[in-house]
Amino acid sequence: MKLVRFGLPGSEKPGVLDAAGGIRDLSAHVADLTPAAIGPDGLARLREVDVEALPKVEGEVRLGPPLAGTPKLICIGLNFSDHAKEAGMAIPTEPIVFMKAISAITGPTGPVVIPKNSRKLDWEVELGVVIGSKAQYVEEGRALDHVAGYCIGNDISEREWQLERGGQWTKGKSGDTFAPLGPWFVTADEVKDPQALDMWLDVNGERRQTGSTATMIFGVRHLISYLSRHMTLTPGDIILTGTPPGVGSGMNPPVYLKPGDVMTLGVAGLGEQRTPVVSWEERPKG
Repeated sequence: MKLVRFGLPGSEKPGVLDAAGGIRDLSAHVADLTPAAIGPDGLARLREVDVEALPKVEGEVRLGPPLAGTPKLICIGLNFSDHAKEAGMAIPTEPIVFMKAISAITGPTGPVVIPKNSRKLDWEVELGVVIGSKAQYVEEGRALDHVAGYCIGNDISEREWQLERGGQWTKGKSGDTFAPLGPWFVTADEVKDPQALDMWLDVNGERRQTGSTATMIFGVRHLISYLSRHMTLTPGDIILTGTPPGVGSGMNPPVYLKPGDVMTLGVAGLGEQRTPVVSWEERPKG
């Protein structure tokens, strides 16, 4: 299943894509796509729904983040060796873990807002792994049993705040709108191998990032097992698994996002995001 949330911010309804790629309204069967709804029992109930009998959502609608109430947004840094090289950093010998504030989460088409006094805003296309059941001290061989599904993430990063002001990654990665997610939450049964997904990102129609999850240093199974030894993973937690090379800070000279830029990005089978960049003064009010 490809599940979506559509409607105005704060009033999104749950939906599912039909065979033709149209949105069908799921709100008669589930109030929202929450951590409980995407757990094993919740997804089992949704799989019994006759999608083609659901009401069609007509016209163009806004898509919100594909999940509501995400408890934790956990990120893995430098998880592609060629990205570590372009960043001038050593290849990690174990996962680099940091947290991104859940207040950074936004939908797949809303604007990315440049914060006040930001000078080095950057992009990072990533595979998002959505946890569906509680995970503690999980063996790698059983790690994928705890995955409900996958989504696209863009780990927006303010490089000056991340690297030049005390080395605080969370500070440089947690601004409002710094975590566009979606467009869809794709259930795990539709992703045969999370380590075989092409990924890409364009800025203003120019290709910046091209990669594959096949070249991750630490794969999805290892990351879930590793994280579950350091914190309990709970339903709805999202792990952003790292980005391939091609970020703005790695270019010569570096190139950063500015008002009017548009990022388009995708991961195979998970859809596509298209997010404009706006200044703080141009941000949506309210």
